Amino acid sequence: MIRIFKTIDGKMHQVEEAVEGCWVALTDPTATEIFEISNKYGIEVDDLRAPLDEEERSRIEVEDTYTLILVDTPIIEERGDKDWFGTIPLSIIVTNEMIFTVCLEDTSVLGKFMDGRVRNFYTYMKTRFILQILYNNASMFLHYLRIIDKKSEEVEEKLHASTRNQELIELLELEKSLVYFTTSLRSNEVVLEKLLKVERIKQYPDDTDLLEDVIVENKQAIEMANIYSGILSGMMDAFASVISNNLNIVMKFLATVTIVMSIPTMIFSAYGMNVNTSGMPFAGSPYGFVIVIVLSLVLSLLVALIFSKKNLF
Repeated sequence: MIRIFKTIDGKMHQVEEAVEGCWVALTDPTATEIFEISNKYGIEVDDLRAPLDEEERSRIEVEDTYTLILVDTPIIEERGDKDWFGTIPLSIIVTNEMIFTVCLEDTSVLGKFMDGRVRNFYTYMKTRFILQILYNNASMFLHYLRIIDKKSEEVEEKLHASTRNQELIELLELEKSLVYFTTSLRSNEVVLEKLLKVERIKQYPDDTDLLEDVIVENKQAIEMANIYSGILSGMMDAFASVISNNLNIVMKFLATVTIVMSIPTMIFSAYGMNVNTSGMPFAGSPYGFVIVIVLSLVLSLLVALIFSKKNLF
């Protein structure tokens, strides 16, 4: 899908035809759309296809007529009927006339620009647009990292009394998301450092300061991802032991109950044997049945009291 946007009278508008100063957004483009853009604007087909490969590495390439900036952007994806986090490539291609973005799907980062929710954003200020995308991209990583932290706290509360593996699996998914984030953020950091050396990208007085802000925001996201990853890793090891310990407590309780319940079972089994009644205690008493029942209960309660004092319940 190809959408064309242009800032008109300070507001974002979607237009039909691409003219100078426009932003052309390609979302999961078809082969026909890729060849059409390539032939019309002189962009290599491989550069347009690059962000469609989920394993494509972040990089910056300066060609004769355009500059390609490829970074990873965070997304929410569904795995096991739950929302988790991952990353996909996002490319920004800057020509002398306009700017192009290519991505596999609509992202929250570009959605803000399409909806006009970014202040001081103008499609014709291409360099600033690039830095604003990168800044919002780093901010989105930070936003998702905070969500991951909250989710891990919720799972932690469940784990305190859990004997199941479900909570550990959820922690594993969160840790997997953090691995994706950390790897992508480090790759993005390399691209941002290279941007400082690309003179073609610096065209406005405040752009250098904005780029430095982007680098700081990206570094903060890397630090947060490393911290959360370390916490989750330690939490998984600790709660694996907690779950094992909880299971041992349950097994100890069941074993104790089994021992207590075995006392009346042994007594009733003895009285149920096919032997001469003259040899059985209380066999001739009309209250024999009640006496045996009471005796079994007393012995069971006595054993239960002993186990209770030994903290076996």
